[in-house]
Amino acid sequence: MRQLAAHAAAGLAAVTLAACGGEPSVTDQQPSSQEASSSVTEPGAELGHIHGLGVNAGTLYIATHYGLWTAPEGQTRAERFGESTQDVMGFSVVGRDRFIGSGHPDPSQELPPHLGLIESSDGPESWKSRSLLGRADFHVLESAGRRVYGFDGTQGRLMVSSDAGSSWERRTPPAGVFSLAISPDDPDRVVVSTEAGVLESVDSGESWRPVNDRLAGLLAWPSPNRLYLVDGEGQVQATEDGGKQWEPVGSIGGAPAAFIADGSDLYAALGDGSVKRSSDGGRSWTVRATP
Repeated sequence: MRQLAAHAAAGLAAVTLAACGGEPSVTDQQPSSQEASSSVTEPGAELGHIHGLGVNAGTLYIATHYGLWTAPEGQTRAERFGESTQDVMGFSVVGRDRFIGSGHPDPSQELPPHLGLIESSDGPESWKSRSLLGRADFHVLESAGRRVYGFDGTQGRLMVSSDAGSSWERRTPPAGVFSLAISPDDPDRVVVSTEAGVLESVDSGESWRPVNDRLAGLLAWPSPNRLYLVDGEGQVQATEDGGKQWEPVGSIGGAPAAFIADGSDLYAALGDGSVKRSSDGGRSWTVRATP
């Protein structure tokens, strides 16, 4: 069982690292954010490095190694949002026209290489620092109300905030975290996908219990009785008992780069820069956006 989990985790780690700029193990494979503007020559090539997804007022936002892209409802061709090539990581929509993120600055900005927690309240025309500037690079970032969870890739630490990211408490994750999902009806309850499988905490990360050591993948938790996981091969599974038993429901057709839920819809980004949507619980998928 653990060999299966290790194989899935290794595959997902490769996908995760390939999508993250600034990782020591992939610096020879990927340009730094300072080199991005000169190294990307193909139109839409930036969408090959998707870090996160979000939906705001029907518009799909795509966070990448080279800035933000958008695709309004009814439009499948993604377009660059603004001129910034800021590396946007740990991206999440937290409310109407409200966004949080992390990552690395645009080459033109005189800022530390790690942005800590950044936020936008104008949709996101502009970003400002919220906390941990120069001290954190959140590769995973999820929120529920004023509760925010972030996995800091610079130190391998899990950070928890109860005041929308102004102050933080440090937690010890059970292993390297690929993905985190917060229970829709209890912000203290979280499930993480890690190198050691799927684990759960009911005390905001103070303690952990194993849920399933056979799986690794990206998580989405849209309703109290429905938790989803897409693994490194693109297979989508769902559970109604918190992760003890999983049911295969469909496939996105390739390794995932990002995975979210928005209401009853699921969205998954692939390595080729396309984003797919499912409106039937992951059983079937249609193309929502392309480079």
